[in-house]
Amino acid sequence: MSKVAVITGGAQGIGKGIAERLGTDGFKIVINDMNLDLANETVDEFKKKDIDAIAVKGDVSKQDDQFKTVSDAVEKFGSVDVFVNNAGIDQVEPLEEVTPENLEKIFNVNVFGTLYGIQAAAKQMKEQEDGGKIINACSIAGKTAFELLGAYSSTKFAVNGLTQAAAKELAQHKIKVNAYCPGIVGTSMWDRIDAKMVEYKNMEPGQAWEEQVKQIPLERSQTPEDVANLVSYLASSDSDYMTGQAINIDGGLEVH
Repeated sequence: MSKVAVITGGAQGIGKGIAERLGTDGFKIVINDMNLDLANETVDEFKKKDIDAIAVKGDVSKQDDQFKTVSDAVEKFGSVDVFVNNAGIDQVEPLEEVTPENLEKIFNVNVFGTLYGIQAAAKQMKEQEDGGKIINACSIAGKTAFELLGAYSSTKFAVNGLTQAAAKELAQHKIKVNAYCPGIVGTSMWDRIDAKMVEYKNMEPGQAWEEQVKQIPLERSQTPEDVANLVSYLASSDSDYMTGQAINIDGGLEVH
């Protein structure tokens, strides 16, 4: 029987790369995204590649939506063996300019959304004989804070903490919890970061991106496929003795 993987924010960017890789690995795929049209387009694309997938509309910052996503996955495929808390948002601004509204928004998605995903996945996985795997989107910014990304970094530090706590609490139920920490990935998120760097640091368009890429020891920017390769491992039986870890996948940008 094929295993089932849920990927939040799975219709584009890193999430789509993860969903496609896990589908290629043989998982049945549930793509959770706020943009249902885009999610359905992704499902149609996957079906042409013989990946069995469905789309579910959901807002990760709403606890009920997270539980409904799991319920829909179980109704369609019978289980949830892997739950990837991939959905997240960025903010680029000096700490002195962070508003209550912006702080609430980024924590609702990146932190509350991750916790609600852990809760929903854990409830289902406890009912399954083999437990399951929860995989969270952290970041190198969840280990080292960066200027103008203070609020974002703080949410990713929180995800790191949630990953460690959940791993310890859920181990008795055969549920492993780990996180992946990307670096400079060529997605629309970095396009937004670069645009903000232009605004705040008097840079030329593309300059922030180029300067960051130059610092990567492997001398290239990261792709969603690079991240998906790590998630594939974390989702597989090869990582069955790993839990509570937040693993850098960044081309050597942050070495600890």
